[in-house]
Amino acid sequence: MKKKSNKKDTKAEEKELVEETTNQDVISEDETNKTKSNNETSKEEKTESFEEKPKEETIEEKYNTLNDKYLRLSAEFDNYRKRTLKERMELIKNAGEDILINFLPVIDNLDRAKKSVDDAKDIEGVKQGVELIYNNLKDFLSQRGIKEIQATGSEFDTDLHEAITKIPAPEESMKDKVIDVIEKGYKLHDKVIRYAKVVIGE
Repeated sequence: MKKKSNKKDTKAEEKELVEETTNQDVISEDETNKTKSNNETSKEEKTESFEEKPKEETIEEKYNTLNDKYLRLSAEFDNYRKRTLKERMELIKNAGEDILINFLPVIDNLDRAKKSVDDAKDIEGVKQGVELIYNNLKDFLSQRGIKEIQATGSEFDTDLHEAITKIPAPEESMKDKVIDVIEKGYKLHDKVIRYAKVVIGE
């Protein structure tokens, strides 16, 4: 009877030993798989973090980039300055040419009047010719924005008039007003290009 019980105990022990070994193998496999997966995950994270970080420029590379931009900008500005100066010179030249071309018909009329004066017997005809040329010249100036400053009888204004002298006013109402115009003044649009030289009453 004792022998049988010993055999049973031995078998039970062997069975238990096999089960423990199997369990340990399963646990070790699980741990190995976990370790592998953890290692793979950490490798992937490292790879992703490495890919996300761009390569930083060195100070020398940054300097070269900025210096290149500065040189390009400087060259562009220099070209712009030269082009603008050239355009301005051409504009001034062409503007003067345009005025002279349009002034030539007035010169032609003056030339005709000069010839007719030498042989003229009709004074009224000469007067009308001079009046015609004068009106032609005034129209030409008006088209260019030049207008005469009206001075006679108006209040003395230092922004428009230049006082040459003062004389006793013929009337009380003419005190501090323009009595006579020695030289006419003109405006180009709203800018005074020549002050009217006037005589003021006192």
